[in-house]
Amino acid sequence: MRTRSKTVAFGRPAVRVVLGLALLAVPATAVASAAPSPARHAEAGQRAAAGLDDPAKKEIAMQLVSSAENSSLDWKAQYGYIEDIGDGRGYTGGIIGFCSGTHDMLELVELYTQRKPGNVLAKYLPALREVDGSDSHEGLDPGFTDAWKKAAKDADFQKAQNDERDRVYFNPAVKQGKADGVGVLGQFAYYDAIVVHGGGNDATSLGSIRKKALAKAKPPAQGGDEKKYLGAFLDARVWAMKQEEAHSDTSRVDTAQRVFLNKGNLNLDPPLDWKVYGDPFHIG
Repeated sequence: MRTRSKTVAFGRPAVRVVLGLALLAVPATAVASAAPSPARHAEAGQRAAAGLDDPAKKEIAMQLVSSAENSSLDWKAQYGYIEDIGDGRGYTGGIIGFCSGTHDMLELVELYTQRKPGNVLAKYLPALREVDGSDSHEGLDPGFTDAWKKAAKDADFQKAQNDERDRVYFNPAVKQGKADGVGVLGQFAYYDAIVVHGGGNDATSLGSIRKKALAKAKPPAQGGDEKKYLGAFLDARVWAMKQEEAHSDTSRVDTAQRVFLNKGNLNLDPPLDWKVYGDPFHIG
């Protein structure tokens, strides 16, 4: 089941605002007595390094999102995915659901063309600029979807998709999560939210969802309880999803992220079992 909810403003590009908040510094506690043991140093370093950007955790994140976006854990099979799912955002394609109506598909094809001029999608750039901010296919039909699928076999286009996913969605979400002091699960909750809702400042964006959560609970960086804060964040996320008919099914939160939270699995450690749209998934 494919659903999208990234903000679109008809008649103008809905450019994502990348979250650029600096990481909050966490003061170290001075110990007047003996210096910490090497083992404690190693433990502290391991905690500091832990994050959704750890390669193993990032792979889990890609699979979790794919289970909700594509009903499959095989996210790498989605480079060539493209269709209009009738959500008012034009064509949706690729590993993260780049949309012709929400600016990110345009930026992706621009990056690909910058790196590889004359590629099969380059000739559609004028049309992509024209339809940006709308659900129109004008200038894209009938050949754009075939060209997209052909490009998806090109390692350069796959890398462009990976890079734009990271630049627009993954990196800002992880950075904000670390700034708020939340662990891997919290960073993933931010990532899944920005994938679906975008990173702007509208009422259902990641930023607004976070503000609603902050009104209810403090994040760890402000001395709050992580589970309580993430519970408030997921509550706000469910509210945001219900503002759009396409997301009346909130199982990607209720029977996935909330399950991990209730089990206290703040580090998203396997094995992981969850459901999306009633379909069961497992990562061993």
